[in-house]
Amino acid sequence: MPPPTVGYVVLRAQPVPVIADLPGRVAAFETSDVRPQVNGVLRQRTFVEGSTVRAGQVLYVIEDAPFRAAVLNAEGLLAQAEANIRSTQLQAERFRRLAAVNGVSKQDADNAEAAAAQAKALALAQRGTLNSAQVNLGFTRIRAPISGRIGRSLFTPGALVQAGQTNALATIQRMDHVYVDVNQSAADLLNLRAAALGGEISQSAPGVARVQLVLPNGVLYPIEGAMRFADVTVDPTTGAVDVRADFPNPNGDLLPNLYVRARLVQGVRKQGLLALQTGISHNERGEATALVVGPGNVVVQRIVKIDRAIGNQWVVTDGLAPGDKLIVDGLLNLHPGAKVNPRPFPAG
Repeated sequence: MPPPTVGYVVLRAQPVPVIADLPGRVAAFETSDVRPQVNGVLRQRTFVEGSTVRAGQVLYVIEDAPFRAAVLNAEGLLAQAEANIRSTQLQAERFRRLAAVNGVSKQDADNAEAAAAQAKALALAQRGTLNSAQVNLGFTRIRAPISGRIGRSLFTPGALVQAGQTNALATIQRMDHVYVDVNQSAADLLNLRAAALGGEISQSAPGVARVQLVLPNGVLYPIEGAMRFADVTVDPTTGAVDVRADFPNPNGDLLPNLYVRARLVQGVRKQGLLALQTGISHNERGEATALVVGPGNVVVQRIVKIDRAIGNQWVVTDGLAPGDKLIVDGLLNLHPGAKVNPRPFPAG
């Protein structure tokens, strides 16, 4: 029987992107809980649940009658204290002139000066009380601390609220930009840095990577993001490093806590190898194997390591080298050591 004819492709080194495919969760760019800062009864809610609110917008109104009364009382006490300043100052001036001609004792003059100073201090304290009452009156209008989408309201008009309470009235999340938090193996990160330092991988900048998202329905998110932050501490329970990416979210498609797959394009391997998937199989131990045309047109089996798929090709990290003739056609009943008649396989 003549040797079987097989088709092969010659492997060539080429630039291959280094991609890490990692699970991640979406987090809001900014999150703020809306909480009361004074005690009182809610009189009004002024927003629609799920709508977009602006920073400074009034969200709730607390019954303000007691706070307006406190302001009026503080204003009256301040006016009384300021009037007392004028009286004590005039008396202190008279006593000062009389003391100069021994009309009153020096002690009486000193007491008048002290009374005038005490009147000024009392007015200052009353002014602080008035400012505090005005601040508390302003707190009866609960305003949005940030701009963003507001969730459901946990309290309704008529409810008693208190400063420092455990439950927030509502939560606002800024979602025009979002974060995607992923965990990357510390070992993979160290290998990447070593390869970059050795010149095997080129990076646009250290710690910078393009990021793509695959949504839960398998659709690729149309806007690319960028890695902004990598933690400096390894999680002792998982051996992973927290990585955070930033994504524009103009249409609000990325919701907080959404599960996604993040593809981090961390660089380009200058001398990468791509092998057609038809030329890679697995043995009974689950190892990836490849058949190549060896010297004398004899089939040689290689144990290889593959990283991921790019189109219809595998990224090969070990076991094959540039110039190897990978058999991709005529593999049926082919075994190592067989003599073959190799033919170049059409690239298309």
